[in-house]
Amino acid sequence: MRPNLVWRATPPTTPRPGDGAERPRSASRGDRRFRPEVQGLRAVAVLLVLVYHLDPRLLPGGYVGVDVFFVISGFLITSLLLREATEHGRVGLRRFYVRRVRRLLPASTVVLAATGAAALVLLPVTRLTDTAWQLVASAAYVENLYLADQAVDYLAAETPPSPVQHFWSLSVEEQFYVVWPLPFMAWALARRHLHASTGPLVAILGALFVLSLATSVLLALDGTAAAYFLPTTRAWELAAGGLLALALARGSLPVRPRLALGWLGLAAIAAAVVLYDEDTVFPGWAAALPVLGAVAVIAAEDSPGLRSASAVLGTAPARFVGDISYSLYLWHWPLIVLTLAVTGRERLGVLEAVLVAASSLLLAWGTKLWVEDPVRGRGLVPNGRAALAVALAGLLAVSAVAAVGLVSVERSGSVSFDPDVHTGPAAIDRSAPSSGELMYPAPLDAAQDLPAVYDDGCQASQEATAPDTSCVYGVEDAERTVAVVGDSHGAQWIPALEELALERDWRLVALTKSACAFTDTLTSRGDAVPYEECRTWNRAVVEELLDLRPDLVFTSSSAMADPAEEVPGRDSGALMAEGMGRLWNRVGEAGIDVVVIRDTPRTREDVLECLAANADDLSRCDRSEDEALRLPDPQETAVRTVDADASSSTSATDSARGARARPWSGTWSSTGTPTT
Repeated sequence: MRPNLVWRATPPTTPRPGDGAERPRSASRGDRRFRPEVQGLRAVAVLLVLVYHLDPRLLPGGYVGVDVFFVISGFLITSLLLREATEHGRVGLRRFYVRRVRRLLPASTVVLAATGAAALVLLPVTRLTDTAWQLVASAAYVENLYLADQAVDYLAAETPPSPVQHFWSLSVEEQFYVVWPLPFMAWALARRHLHASTGPLVAILGALFVLSLATSVLLALDGTAAAYFLPTTRAWELAAGGLLALALARGSLPVRPRLALGWLGLAAIAAAVVLYDEDTVFPGWAAALPVLGAVAVIAAEDSPGLRSASAVLGTAPARFVGDISYSLYLWHWPLIVLTLAVTGRERLGVLEAVLVAASSLLLAWGTKLWVEDPVRGRGLVPNGRAALAVALAGLLAVSAVAAVGLVSVERSGSVSFDPDVHTGPAAIDRSAPSSGELMYPAPLDAAQDLPAVYDDGCQASQEATAPDTSCVYGVEDAERTVAVVGDSHGAQWIPALEELALERDWRLVALTKSACAFTDTLTSRGDAVPYEECRTWNRAVVEELLDLRPDLVFTSSSAMADPAEEVPGRDSGALMAEGMGRLWNRVGEAGIDVVVIRDTPRTREDVLECLAANADDLSRCDRSEDEALRLPDPQETAVRTVDADASSSTSATDSARGARARPWSGTWSSTGTPTT
């Protein structure tokens, strides 16, 4: 899985892709011959993905198996289209898509339907809505676009992985299959009437390769989270396999270079697996290493000799795994996600990993024997009409399962507020184990329980650089003005402060920005890209505060924010604190008090799931105070530094104003003054 965004130190681990290319069925008709080294390369790719998902620590760059799959698919599909255009003088779209349906849909529909049914039983209700929509997106082969949309949605980026999100790679391939036959159709027509060579075809495919690669590099360097899933950033990998197919159609390489090329290709893939990890900017230039490695292995072909790479890849075990690679890819991820949901763990144990791997292999083997092979070998999808019927039936079946999930979510209902039951912090003083009856809002509603600033458009996006002081809550014409600055961890206090503003006649101005800690230190968005927009925003916010002259400024930020660059010998928290102090001092020097609220204690990442699954005893979701506050908060360091500077440069009378910051844990005195 791909790393997450800003609010995490590391990026979405998102599942890596599978395989959708069709294996030639004949081993005796010229260039249709079965290529055992390609099947072996498929085995390498799927095993990399499998091990990576079981435990990323074993193969930190194992996600590059997706890139190997893309190259294989591009090579085989291009070989098929080129052969058809050469032998028949045209490309039959209907026949092409019938083969795709026959190859892909039966197995994928079985896995999607089975996974959806299992999710209804095993996943907490808090995850069913997202899973239901991802089931439909996967069945329609637009899962990559669904995840791309989530990737750029700040609030959706930490959504737990669904058991079907690995279908994003298959979606990329299907979108590739929609476009890829078109150049071959045009070339077949030109060849038939104008006797055109393959030169124009190479030029078209080469142009697509260059444009897609440039898009991939630019978006990756820019830190665009959606780049990981977009077909435009992945098409060059499939095009690389396609260009290789065109090159090999003109003749093979000499034997001696092929022997070296096979091993060099495997070495390149292995290097990516070892050197890359979840922090690697991907795809972009980094994807070139596994892509070129896969190209080299395929270009080496079936090299003679027992010491060749193709001899190893062509062994019976490698061919067996290659044969079931598509179904193995389909099954392994749902088993991992559902097992984690049942055990309540964040990582598989050794025994669990072995059982999941063994179950994936058995299910993949059974699916190939009883679903894939019968459909392909017995003519069960003979023509376009049958293929359309199969596609629609599969989509409807999966949609029906998804609809059941949405209905169950709707029936789970909400909780009505009862002040006698929902007593807030007082609930923890009860001697009996806490239960679901004490929860308000219900876990399902809590996921959508967001400050009004989001719906009001008052939480600035990551791209914004100029604050807008028109976002006002409380009493608009009040004499006292209070401002709130910081990231989403600052924005979360606005509902509580709005209640106080209405009670105490304040004008509350919201100046918060997603993933932007209130510091002058250049931060990172979590994907190794400097967050220049954040520093520009914060400096502009200070200028707005100096013009606005509020009576009080509240600030709070996530303790997980990091500097964009490391400084040798300096702690990252200290660097963040220095930047915070600089901004606070500028505001404080204007006579404006700054109230600093420590970052919220850290619950379990899956706290809503835990609460939904353990409504009978909420204590199972407890976390100790030491663990919840274990993450150092640079705001505390900054408060100590600012207070020390204030004590040495101001009199006791003035120390409550100016450059003094007050740490606040959330307790208010009867006068409304924050207490320490």
